[in-house]
Amino acid sequence: MKTLKGQKAVVTGGSRGLGLGIVEALIAQQADVTVVARDPERLAQVSRQLGVKVISGDITNKELARMILRDVQPSILVLNAGATPVMGALHDLSWDDFNRVWETDVKAGFHWLQEAIRLPLPPGSRVIVGSSGAALDGSPLSGSYAGAKRMLWLMAGYANGVARGLGLGIHFQAIVPMQIIGETELGRIAAEAYAQLKGVGVEALLAGFGASMPPHMVGDNVVSILTDPRYEKGVAFGMKGELGIVSLDS
Repeated sequence: MKTLKGQKAVVTGGSRGLGLGIVEALIAQQADVTVVARDPERLAQVSRQLGVKVISGDITNKELARMILRDVQPSILVLNAGATPVMGALHDLSWDDFNRVWETDVKAGFHWLQEAIRLPLPPGSRVIVGSSGAALDGSPLSGSYAGAKRMLWLMAGYANGVARGLGLGIHFQAIVPMQIIGETELGRIAAEAYAQLKGVGVEALLAGFGASMPPHMVGDNVVSILTDPRYEKGVAFGMKGELGIVSLDS
């Protein structure tokens, strides 16, 4: 994609945090963006501020995924939405607490990836799947979060195999932020939990990652992945404030 101007994009979880940063970056490139999230009040605010189309709904609902992709027919799909994990050590969590992220993030990814293939999206479309550095290093205080994010990364690869076999011309890619992003609600919750575990202050913990990577930087990185020929064929890309975009393909 040499330009995003006029490209139809759907961003799940685009009303706050990293998703909002991605939406803002796409809007800056004159993409035609539809934001999908659960909270109608947040969506209304984003619609007023950015002039985007918004749809309120449960991202784990496969009928919702099918309806939105059928009606919008985006050439860019960003799967960013997910649950906030319950923070706690393994022995302190209930099964429902532990499994929350798997049942939300992976279930949603499963349905949206399936529908992107079944519809299918237009040839040349790009699907960006939100993963996490926890998929590499684990996350002992967030239940199934690390496993869920690794599964989403793997599913992007699986989807590429299916798309190639069917000759769809759709490319699936995983983005892997490799540091806690304290500017988001989820990042702040995680930073507070791990700072307490390590016996340090929150800001000291965040400083240990090096240069910060606020949501707008993540959004700019996504735009680069979509438009820069260097990232056209890769599958998994790490992101870090100090390093920018790094290929994680073996």
